[in-house]
Amino acid sequence: MNMVIAPSLLAADFGRLARETDRVDRSGADWLHLDIMDGHFVPNISFGPAVVRALRPLSRIFFDAHLMCSKPEILLEPFAGAGAGQINIHVELGEQVTPLIWKIKSLGKRVGLAINPTTAIGMVQPYLEQIDSLLVMTVHPGFGGQSFIFETLPKIQQAHAWRVEKHLSYNIGVDGGVDFTTAAECAHAGADTFISGTALFGQRNLGAAVRKLRKLVEARQPATAPQSPTLAST
Repeated sequence: MNMVIAPSLLAADFGRLARETDRVDRSGADWLHLDIMDGHFVPNISFGPAVVRALRPLSRIFFDAHLMCSKPEILLEPFAGAGAGQINIHVELGEQVTPLIWKIKSLGKRVGLAINPTTAIGMVQPYLEQIDSLLVMTVHPGFGGQSFIFETLPKIQQAHAWRVEKHLSYNIGVDGGVDFTTAAECAHAGADTFISGTALFGQRNLGAAVRKLRKLVEARQPATAPQSPTLAST
């Protein structure tokens, strides 16, 4: 898998979002990650489709929207229309997941499925053949700048093992506390998509930071096909 570097706009200077988006566009990053929070599914509120729509003409980069929202069904069309290329919804939504997946597909967008740190990885297994990307949350969602939860690494290993065993091609993303050390650990576990906020936007030279992160994760890719870890409730 090609490695995807995706700076998270949540860590940008919100007083200069247009300029920050341009920084990402010129950095050599692959995606711009957009954390959408509703104040209900998570306790924080970020921004909505109007902001995404305003930023879309300013950049050619792929927009990856992560809906941390209790009612994503009312947001799918607005974010698709605003220019998101991929829309991530949470497996914790239960019975809503399947209709949400098919709605995203009907809008012509890539489907992402996110999973929280405390949710068993087995919850995503029924959907693996229907999605384009699996996003493993490596912090509790809702706030930027948190420390990486190392107990999530077996989830990444399991997602990678399933991808190999089932001959699937979904991306395996990691989001939360991803820096130059933890990203390498995630890459070794099987991740190929790295959502990083503070570690990238906090660097004066964003392009150099993106290149450094890409070099680190490319060097740490798994060399052999993995064995499925035994997971009870991880």
